Amino acid sequence: MSQMNEMVQRQLEHRTIREFKDMGIPKDIFDTLMEVARRTATSNGMQSYSIIRVTEPSIKKKVAAVCNQKYVGRAPELLVFIVDQFRNDRIAKEKGAETENAADMDRFFQGFTDACLAVQNVVNAAEAMDLGVVFLGSILNDSAKVCEILRLPRLTFPVLGLGIGYSNQNPQLKPRFENRLRVFKNSYRIFDDYLEEIKDYDREMTTYYDLRDANRRVDSFSDQVVAKLNVSMPNRQGMLKVIGQQGFKVKK
Repeated sequence: MSQMNEMVQRQLEHRTIREFKDMGIPKDIFDTLMEVARRTATSNGMQSYSIIRVTEPSIKKKVAAVCNQKYVGRAPELLVFIVDQFRNDRIAKEKGAETENAADMDRFFQGFTDACLAVQNVVNAAEAMDLGVVFLGSILNDSAKVCEILRLPRLTFPVLGLGIGYSNQNPQLKPRFENRLRVFKNSYRIFDDYLEEIKDYDREMTTYYDLRDANRRVDSFSDQVVAKLNVSMPNRQGMLKVIGQQGFKVKK
């Protein structure tokens, strides 16, 4: 198998790893992952993101508490990718420029996108080097608390967490619904009966075992949709307020 095909195969076999072996990642491998992040494409070349490497156990524990997931505190490497317009704002000011544009929502989303791209590139590289990973959108359970824990200055904001290490589990490959339901030509396609379209996928999902509760199969996808949409998290609902508190101009 060619090197390119091997990398594609790794991506096709992506699994979320939540339990890692009790061993660190060698420095040269970690440095390579950070170089991959550094070489990731960024909007306008502005590199409007940063990475917080959480190594202090007490801080890891606090982040895990926000995530409400104890395994986060056990990850050998815990990274938090953030929007970072603070740095470029300071660069501009040190050049004698006075601009408020660093705080606008265009720049916020540039940084947010930059961070997301960097996370995925690091994940691809990590899996290519036989490491396991877990995305942590749960850091946004309380974005204000994460800003406090990581001492994030104005014009920064947490985007995604990432746990990395050597896998200590072998999860089942999670089913996904067919691409015909998400890949459209020229315009968005609306189906007449979505439950009919996903009935086979609904059935397939009930054969999947999530290792967070390995003794029971998961619910059908349609039941999961209903359950998730019926859950409201007050702290997440207030995320725009926190973005504003971090200095960005949130306009309704």
